[in-house]
Amino acid sequence: MLKVQPEFDLRRDVEADIRRKEAAVCRVKDYSGAVDILILNTERDGGILYSWKGSSGATRVGKYDSSTKQNKLLYTFDKQVCVSSCSLNKEETLLAVSLAQNNGGEEHLKPISQCLTLLIEIHPINNTKVLKAVDCRVKVQFLHPETNRRSVQESHLLLLTEDGYVDQYHVMLTRHEGYKVVVANPERLSKTAERVAEDFCWVQWDVHTQRLYYLTHADKFLLRCVQFYDNHNCETVLELPLALPAHAFSTVKFVNLGFDHHHVEKPERVKMEVFTNQLGSMCVCSSRPACHKAELIYSVVLVHKDCSKTFRVTLGQPTRDSTLLHPLFIPIGYYVVVYLRACFLHCINTRQQEMLCHSLFLSGDDADLGLSSKSGVFTVLHADDESSVALLDLPNGTIHGVQLSPAHLLQILRSDPRSGRPNNMVDAQRLATLHCLLLYSGNDPNVELEIIEWLCDNVKVFESFDPIQEFILASLYRISYQRSLSLDKLLPCSSVFDGKEVPACLTEIPGVLCTTLLHTESVFKGKARSVQGFWSELQWNTERTAYFDVEPNPRYRTSHVQAYWSKLMTEKPSSHMTHVLENTKKVLSMVDTWPLDRKLVPLFQEEDHHQKLLIGLTVEKLREHLNTHLPRQGKKKIDSLVINYVAKLLELIRHMLESVWLKHKLGPFVLCFTHRASPGEWAVFHFMLRILEATRGLCMPLPPGYHTLLAALALRCLPHHTFLQYVDHRFLQLTDTFVSRLMTDLDNSAANEKLKFSVLKRLPEANRFYHMWDHPIISASISRDYVKNLLGGRNKNKGFAFTGRDKACFRTDVLPLTYLAKVLSDIEEQALNPFEEQENVDATFVEETALKQTLILLGFEGK
Repeated sequence: MLKVQPEFDLRRDVEADIRRKEAAVCRVKDYSGAVDILILNTERDGGILYSWKGSSGATRVGKYDSSTKQNKLLYTFDKQVCVSSCSLNKEETLLAVSLAQNNGGEEHLKPISQCLTLLIEIHPINNTKVLKAVDCRVKVQFLHPETNRRSVQESHLLLLTEDGYVDQYHVMLTRHEGYKVVVANPERLSKTAERVAEDFCWVQWDVHTQRLYYLTHADKFLLRCVQFYDNHNCETVLELPLALPAHAFSTVKFVNLGFDHHHVEKPERVKMEVFTNQLGSMCVCSSRPACHKAELIYSVVLVHKDCSKTFRVTLGQPTRDSTLLHPLFIPIGYYVVVYLRACFLHCINTRQQEMLCHSLFLSGDDADLGLSSKSGVFTVLHADDESSVALLDLPNGTIHGVQLSPAHLLQILRSDPRSGRPNNMVDAQRLATLHCLLLYSGNDPNVELEIIEWLCDNVKVFESFDPIQEFILASLYRISYQRSLSLDKLLPCSSVFDGKEVPACLTEIPGVLCTTLLHTESVFKGKARSVQGFWSELQWNTERTAYFDVEPNPRYRTSHVQAYWSKLMTEKPSSHMTHVLENTKKVLSMVDTWPLDRKLVPLFQEEDHHQKLLIGLTVEKLREHLNTHLPRQGKKKIDSLVINYVAKLLELIRHMLESVWLKHKLGPFVLCFTHRASPGEWAVFHFMLRILEATRGLCMPLPPGYHTLLAALALRCLPHHTFLQYVDHRFLQLTDTFVSRLMTDLDNSAANEKLKFSVLKRLPEANRFYHMWDHPIISASISRDYVKNLLGGRNKNKGFAFTGRDKACFRTDVLPLTYLAKVLSDIEEQALNPFEEQENVDATFVEETALKQTLILLGFEGK
């Protein structure tokens, strides 16, 4: 399920270098002693701090630079000590170390205490200052402001204790002798301590965002977040009440790395983690085993959606070891993966949380992440990158970058349902997989191509959703969702929302009970209410979510355009129609900027008035909807978003056709009507029909030229009577381009003649195409209309005088025809030709057509 890539390995990246250093100290060729390397901390710049047991009983602290792949010795203790926590300031001039009392027989710490916290000057190595000597474990962490200024004037250090409080030390620095960086007034260091948090029962530090989360419990559990700014000031910016068991956290116990709670004595203990995203999303994940039941309960509080979801999963056989009932929470993109080894995997969509069908749930053998260690051993290392996350395997000393594996998701998408599993369950799983692929990996053209091939090859009809509709809507949603979380409630991301009744299989997961609680009662404080950035975005998202919850129809429904489109097509040209067509021009201008070498399919090469109206109308209605519900974005940004949205729709459909075009190796000859279709053309024709059905159900526009191409393929693939039935049932549209080519490309065989007449009968203005077909009946019809129109005009204007033309120029063998031709010639000389748009239609044409028809009727000449 996960694509795992090794990023760091103690044995590979550190141990060999350490042994070279120890060999140099001992003046030996190879050092074979035990080194006992332990990872202590990871800093914001990606540096990894570690300690090892050196020669002569020394303990050393080093740093691995992930950017240069180099190791650096920071400090050496001349005796063996147990380093439980360590942190390095940004300028690498100060090292904070927390030493735990070692009961293994080595020398005890002085003063006698369980934990000793030191501040060490290391640029160069100078003084050591004792910050705290207490009987509980202490975690140390320097603040790393996000600034390019490498100042040595001050550093700021956090001390977190298992007694439940956090202090911040403001360390002022000065230079001696031009290069030595030392602490200014070290005797006053303890007086600079500032209490940041107290009485917490759980705590978490996010090194990349410089945020401290901690939980307090009085009459209720209250999660608070302290934001540290670049100027080293801090303030509480969020308070969030949480519903947790009363005795969820009895004591705070730190592990070697990380500040989260890891108390293991009671089976009802709670594991909790907080994840955030730059766009303004926050998820508070927690889990706890159910008492006396083989169940696991886990909750995800979606602060940005102002709701929480609690899942109760049946695990089957009860386990004796309650410590194993702790899932691993992994934030990847906009998903939170909840994984319990050998039990289940739940990939929760944190932006489309309304329905379970948009979150992927796997169990049994399918729920294998591909990780070798037990899930409880891994620690999630928070990172700024939304698409990947790092997992630390502390016992093995490795760090792996993990991503969702598109190959595995594609395998799930293509897999055949197992025997005994209902088809509707498989449908729900495939729907979730399809959305996960498109939302997470849709930007990869190879993944998109694989999905299109699956859509093309999969002719099976799903009971609960249309896969092409889901592909179109999810792909369009992907290109815009990164702009604002509020678009989650406004843009259509799934056709499921348009259904009058959602199938039951899409609203439930067998063996999983889901409970949703609205209104998390989050309270924003301080600068979070005014400063631009993550906190203002999060607050805006929660406020808009509350607004959308009371708004009756916040989500844009593409089907609403249908009535406006039908009305607009029957109207005469107007200013409104002109405005709609101007929208279309903006969209098509973006289409025209795409590379010419990608235009494999003959689209966007003709006028299609109906589709152009639908394109412009879609832009207009979507723009109106977003301007109404999302005023913060501004009209210019919304206009750009909407134009890109509709242009992407047209590009997406063309890309789908290009993919199957290349797959079946089709060429321009498909527009030739004189040959029958190949198997590849049959496959493309069927796929185009499915696209037509999907877009028609959504009332979405198609690229101009689509209907012509579809009709041309249909003519090559279908018998003539079946082709006409498709036309009568409105699966095929007789465009001007198609009819024109039909009249000129097909010969006048009996079957083709019958087809042409059948097509002309189905056109509201068939006379526009008569002149394209060189056929006696068509010529006779044109002549009759011409004579009728011309003589009708003469009757309205009595008193036409003959011009006295030379009668010798007319034939005398057919007197009525001669007289008619003379009358028509005289009228033509005195009046405007009512058929001037039809070339070569005059009295001579009428006369020749009449003679030819007579010869055909008498049997002297064939058609």
